[in-house]
Amino acid sequence: MNPFTVLSTDKKSAARAGLLKTAHGEIETPIFMPVGTVGSVKGVHFEELKKNIEAQIILGNTYHLYLRPNLEVMEKAGGLHKFINWDGPILTDSGGFQVYSLSHRRNIKEEGVNFKSHIDGSKHFFSPEGVMDIQRIIGADIIMAFDECTPYPCDYQYAKNSMGMTHRWLKRCITRFEETKPLYGHEQILAPIVQGSTYKDLRVESAKFIADQDAPLNAIGGLSVGESHEEMYEMTGLVCEHLPKDKPRYLMGVGKPENIIEAIALGVDMFDCVLPTRNARHGMIYTTNGVMNIKNAKFKTDFSVIDSNVPSITSQTHTKAYLHHLFRAGELLGGQIASLQNLSFYLWLVKKARKEILAGTFSEWKTHILPIITQRL
Repeated sequence: MNPFTVLSTDKKSAARAGLLKTAHGEIETPIFMPVGTVGSVKGVHFEELKKNIEAQIILGNTYHLYLRPNLEVMEKAGGLHKFINWDGPILTDSGGFQVYSLSHRRNIKEEGVNFKSHIDGSKHFFSPEGVMDIQRIIGADIIMAFDECTPYPCDYQYAKNSMGMTHRWLKRCITRFEETKPLYGHEQILAPIVQGSTYKDLRVESAKFIADQDAPLNAIGGLSVGESHEEMYEMTGLVCEHLPKDKPRYLMGVGKPENIIEAIALGVDMFDCVLPTRNARHGMIYTTNGVMNIKNAKFKTDFSVIDSNVPSITSQTHTKAYLHHLFRAGELLGGQIASLQNLSFYLWLVKKARKEILAGTFSEWKTHILPIITQRL
């Protein structure tokens, strides 16, 4: 049974609004997933995520949760949902990107990946089968197949060999997934990942291979790793043309607000990125009126509210001057309020895009909103 329903498609682009059913609730797409790497979205309480930000799904990281708190704790807790007291949908990535980022600490081979922990240097091994078992123990609603995220730039032959291995790993993931059962009484969705770097023929080949697996959800990986925005959009659009239209598409690790809007127009349904919270901690604030560095002196006596358009109560009641003060004073509350604002803005953005798609006005809205939200205040 296909858990995804396309409700409306934009007439002038490939943007669509849909509904994805998971074991822990329905997700309205397009959607942005706040990143909760080790079981927490940095600086934001789960009650805030539910009530203020209105997040529908969050993301956890297999590599980090495997190391801390570890699988024994996770299983004794009854899975990640119970451990963190979050009753909504969760997606876990496979750890492939983290392994890629540990270039000086890992060794990739056909069997899997040997790597050293970034915490204490201890040695570990990830295989496609092992990553499936780990994600069974974590218990997320949507789990990702184990893949290799190629570096950028990389030569054609490396990208081709890596893609082939990712495809072989996927087959092993599917086999392991089908011969095991979920541990906590709810079903899980396994999603494969398209690779191929920025080579058109490899991206098409990978997209077709992934489409042939007939998975409930398909992901696009290996982008937002240093390539230009133009290359990202070109590869994303190309892949979306070959992935099933009746299945959700997840663009991993993307990105800036303008990247999300452009990718929605290309047919992407799901996004995640650490930018909202990471940049918030450094005073970079995304708003419905543009981007601002709240530490700039110009905001010292700006007593207008942070952003009156997003659902976060803190953004509608606290002023820019107060937030400026918190950052200048080094108060932790500054990063918390900024994180709430940025996540609220990201969720506002995808919800607004969905409304415009359903109304048949997405393309016109996209032309209007992009110069507004990207301007520096």
